[in-house]
Amino acid sequence: MKKSTSLQLLSLGLILTLTSAKAAEISGAGATFPATIYKEWGKEYQKRAGVELKYQATGSGDGIRQITAKSVDFGASDMPLPAAKLQEAGLFQFPTVVGGAVPVINVAGIESGTLKLDGQTLAGIFLGKINKWDAPAIVALNPGVNLPNADINVIHRSDGSGTTFLFTNYLSKVSAEWKSAMGEGATVAWKVGSGCRTNLLIPVCLYQMSNSISYMDYAYAAKTSMNMVQMKNREGQFVTPSGSAFKAAAAYAKWEASATGFYEILTDEPGAATWPIVGATFILIYKLQEKPEAVREVLKFFDWDYRQGSGMASELGYVPLPEEVQHRVRAGWGAEIKDAKGETLCPGGCAAGGAGRAAP
Repeated sequence: MKKSTSLQLLSLGLILTLTSAKAAEISGAGATFPATIYKEWGKEYQKRAGVELKYQATGSGDGIRQITAKSVDFGASDMPLPAAKLQEAGLFQFPTVVGGAVPVINVAGIESGTLKLDGQTLAGIFLGKINKWDAPAIVALNPGVNLPNADINVIHRSDGSGTTFLFTNYLSKVSAEWKSAMGEGATVAWKVGSGCRTNLLIPVCLYQMSNSISYMDYAYAAKTSMNMVQMKNREGQFVTPSGSAFKAAAAYAKWEASATGFYEILTDEPGAATWPIVGATFILIYKLQEKPEAVREVLKFFDWDYRQGSGMASELGYVPLPEEVQHRVRAGWGAEIKDAKGETLCPGGCAAGGAGRAAP
């Protein structure tokens, strides 16, 4: 009898443990642009708080789709939604970090980081108007570089991508022809090239095709040792992608009020040290919460990221948000994200100044 009771208690203990483990999860999906830092934040936060982040890096378009379908606790997108769309959907939007999108190449004989391009030439390549590596426009930007007489193989994202949005938004600003023919968006009607899904697969697609060019987020490009291109910015300076170059662009952010979803795009900003293809990445959460406990844990996670995760973000080439912006985000959580009773879900309560209880 005692043995049977002991086994029953042990079984009950295992069930409670598994139930507790299952409850200590938060789920998100979307942007691959911040996937590198979300993975690192998630690992460290689980050690400290015992809460597991399950994040699907499936692209910004899918992040918007999944949060709209309420299949995850939060969606993630590098393409910020305008205030009208947020209002219509009942969503709250806030930024987490700033980062850069970078052109990357696989061309034999060109040393890593040495190829130089400007916006007009990059647009010409992705329009299919410049289709040889030794085309005059590329040669003029790269004196002394041994450019092959080879066709340029363009690789673009085939899924709904915030990185594509940043890339095409930039090209629309620097090339009237691109703006007229292609425009901007998470998806566009590509005229040339092969499609590849997600930032995470771009290196594979690139290395499978010689003499190729694509674009991806900087953090993963650096992690996978991709051959990144220097870009000529609006001041006429060639800049190598780096955290400091992204920070130079982020200095021009105005960060509109939370009612606008902190809408901000940072492509083609001024400054001699500025990288020209920069943007923030955003989180989408419903204002009225059907699962308040899960979303309270989501907010605790991002509160911890703001307070404790800045160093990790900087090491990976992202730019942490200024403290005053973090405070405004927390104030927005407190004012707009509520449960069915109208009570705030912000960790510890969020005063106007952004003071909340620190996460573990």
